[in-house]
Amino acid sequence: MAASVAAAAGRLRRAIRRSPSWRGLRALSSEAPPIQAAAVRDAFLSFFRDRHGHRLVPSASVRPRGDPSLLFVNAGMNQFKPIFLGTVDPRSEMAGFRRVANSQKCVRAGGRHSDLEDVGRDLSHHTFFEMLGNWAFGGEYFKEEACSMAWELLTQVYGIPEDRLWVSYFGGDPKAGLGPDLESRDIWLSLGVPASRVLSFGPEENFWEMGDTGPCGPCTEIHYDLAGGAGAPQLVELWNLVFMQHNREADGSLQPLPQRHVDTGMGLERLVAVLQGRLSTYDTDLFSPLLDAIHQGCGAPPYSGRIGAADEGRTDTAYRVVADHIRTLSVCIADGVSPGMSGAPLVLRRILRRAVRFSTEVLRAPPGFLGSLVPVVVETLGDAYPELRRSSAQIASLVSEDEAAFLASLQRGRRVIERTLKRLGPSDVFPAEVAWSLSLSGNLGLPLDLVELMLEEKGVPLDTAGLERLAQEEAQHRALQAEPVQEQGLRLNVHALGELQRRGVPPTDDSPKYSYSLQPGGSYISALAEFGTCEAQVLQLYTEDGTAVASIGDGQHCGLLLDKTNFYAEQGGQASDRGYLVLVGQQDVLFPVARAQVCGGFILHEVVAPERLRVGDQVQLHVDEAWRLSCMEKHTAIHLLNWALRQVLGPGTEQRGSHLNPERLRFDVATQAPLTPEQLRAVEVTVQKAVGRDEAVYMEEVALARTAHVPGLRSLDEVYPDPVRVVSVGVPVAHALDPASQAALHTSVELCCGTHLLRTGAIGDLVIIGERQLVKGITRLLAVNGEQAQQAREVGQRLAQEVEAAAARLSQGSRHVAEAHRLSKDMGRLTDAVDTATMPQWQRRELQATLKALQRRANTAVRKLEMGQAAQKTQELLQRHMEGPLIVDTVSTESLSSATPAFTAEAWALAVCSHMGGKAWGSRVVAQGTGSTADLEAALSAARAYALNQL
Repeated sequence: MAASVAAAAGRLRRAIRRSPSWRGLRALSSEAPPIQAAAVRDAFLSFFRDRHGHRLVPSASVRPRGDPSLLFVNAGMNQFKPIFLGTVDPRSEMAGFRRVANSQKCVRAGGRHSDLEDVGRDLSHHTFFEMLGNWAFGGEYFKEEACSMAWELLTQVYGIPEDRLWVSYFGGDPKAGLGPDLESRDIWLSLGVPASRVLSFGPEENFWEMGDTGPCGPCTEIHYDLAGGAGAPQLVELWNLVFMQHNREADGSLQPLPQRHVDTGMGLERLVAVLQGRLSTYDTDLFSPLLDAIHQGCGAPPYSGRIGAADEGRTDTAYRVVADHIRTLSVCIADGVSPGMSGAPLVLRRILRRAVRFSTEVLRAPPGFLGSLVPVVVETLGDAYPELRRSSAQIASLVSEDEAAFLASLQRGRRVIERTLKRLGPSDVFPAEVAWSLSLSGNLGLPLDLVELMLEEKGVPLDTAGLERLAQEEAQHRALQAEPVQEQGLRLNVHALGELQRRGVPPTDDSPKYSYSLQPGGSYISALAEFGTCEAQVLQLYTEDGTAVASIGDGQHCGLLLDKTNFYAEQGGQASDRGYLVLVGQQDVLFPVARAQVCGGFILHEVVAPERLRVGDQVQLHVDEAWRLSCMEKHTAIHLLNWALRQVLGPGTEQRGSHLNPERLRFDVATQAPLTPEQLRAVEVTVQKAVGRDEAVYMEEVALARTAHVPGLRSLDEVYPDPVRVVSVGVPVAHALDPASQAALHTSVELCCGTHLLRTGAIGDLVIIGERQLVKGITRLLAVNGEQAQQAREVGQRLAQEVEAAAARLSQGSRHVAEAHRLSKDMGRLTDAVDTATMPQWQRRELQATLKALQRRANTAVRKLEMGQAAQKTQELLQRHMEGPLIVDTVSTESLSSATPAFTAEAWALAVCSHMGGKAWGSRVVAQGTGSTADLEAALSAARAYALNQL
């Protein structure tokens, strides 16, 4: 018996790892109509809510919030990470979660977990899917209850025969010192699962981890047998039940968690396929309406579920790609992720272009086809996710716009490729610069893999080395524009937070961060600004590895927890304060504070301790006033910038994010179109006027309900505390919140937790120094204020004067090639300076346009002088070698521009010979051809006209 079980286990291990094709699936019942997908989802949620007292929570957005490690939400547990990590704010609603369930929208495309390249090739992979899950936090229940609930739902509610279900459990990991999870094994046996269908696996299959560090634990999986007794078992995973009971430390060791959690996940699409007895997930009612709509809209042969070599022409592959991708596009756009140039938006852009390629090139779909599928997605998913219905028109419009833009780019790209190929010699590679200009990083937005495919079809290799060089240059350029990467620094780990909560330590009181005022005279001067100090008690000290200690010193770095603080911890887009603290009664020893950060409601200070610091010490905290003041200036400036953009672009303009530090501010804004230089300048002027009025800035905490219906009040898509802090420029908060006043329509009024100026005049000035489109409809602005703004204006004025001087020199003309070359190089140098200088963006854009025209004029002047010089040298050569069948001589040149003409000899010869009804061949520099004509002068005129048109 043991040998037969072992043999079966070996076969099943191989079966589980094979990713089944679903071909052997048999219907659960041949008589009853299949259960609909919506009913499957509802049954899951109702089961956990009504039978087992779970709280139903809505799906989180697929756009991750506060988790830069993810491009998209890819699992149901993502939104509960703060609970698992022990960093949940104890004052938040989530802190009260005990047992919850939901259906979570998930996207696995790009990043560590990506199914993008597999979609379409088989019958089961998707970039978007729904994850059904139930959770128990803090030991609310554990293995026995989780397994029992899962078995009850699958066998009693869904009616899956018990003999088609297999389970696996963690078989241990001797290297990690972990024994087998016999508790889970015994639970399944007690539920009636035969020992022959209870299999053990190692850590790769049955030990789940969030990442390199953090909560983790053994998992048990429930598998469905596709074969149903007809031959060898074909197992597919249905449900994964994770028991988080360990924490992976930084050194790789495992420690028990202070609280245990249950985290389960079951893919809805796969479950529906099982319950409907379908051959694949694409044969369920989650996809069949889309596949029917694709057939009706394209006129392609009906979908038949073929894969691999059997799928001639890749028609069924295209069906699956388009159906999957339009679901992903619809869900992402509804959640605020639009196709763009980097990160998740770039992945979404690839998805859209992949769908367009398959729909147009394989299915022969008409223009606008993808957008027409959005209502079908909304109809199938809109009841579960109402945001799809609310955004239906916007989704369809954006998809159609991007589809049209890509098709136009594709046509232009083909023309560029054809034109470039005509200029290449037989052994030339396709230029990297041209490919880059066609790519997502360049002008047309074609995926580089598509460019390579188009060239491969023509048998032309691509300059891949040149592409790598350009990619590196692009990365360096983006790095210069990006925000400085903040070091992770010290943090309170899950054990430290659990211990603080066990001891009943209250969250840090950080209200003193708002205690500051103006000196008499009404102006902020760094040395005279009254920010005040804060006295506090040391509650706990932590070493750099997170160990709690009673004292520390000798120049060590440590984490410091106080009962209260006046330091602003990084949040809301505002950088953390820095400064120092001293022991009360010992003012001559400074303990530098590098930063402060929020950890589960506590403020942790990163401190260097030159001398002994002990738990229980009384300390006095001093913020770096210049640092804080600069942050305050920029935060108030961001509010004015937000208001000014609305004034210039219209009330529909919305903020999409911001970040500020003492050096500069960043502001992302949703706009209908890219900002023009005139609009950029108008926004700056509007802010300058508000700064010049030196208006008072009012701040007050009010009940959140008072802000719900205030016309013009600005807020982000965030969860705000109650009471909430309101910041109003020029108008007292009470007046601004009066619905009858309409004040919020005419000034800046926002919900904000940041620190602000008390008067706008301290901003000094504001200059927008950078602007680029992140994604379609979202523009990122970079700005500086005060002295930096003044310097930016001075740089802009100097460069403008240099451009004017260069234009004057160009108008005077050049008599010599060398002089013309120097002037052309000066234009290039000025262009580089304007591109990279810190200067007003509106002025940069204007100067760039001017320099582009001047560069063309300079290059034309160089070519004309070189042509004249070439003609003169030709005459000299002819006179010097009047006799003889050939000329052997040297010609000096000051540049290589004459060796890289605007057109090739082959193209020129072809134009002339075609005029004479002949043909031509050759290379870039030498060509020959044939043809006949009775009018030689006309042929010469055609040659001259072609050349002049190319120059």
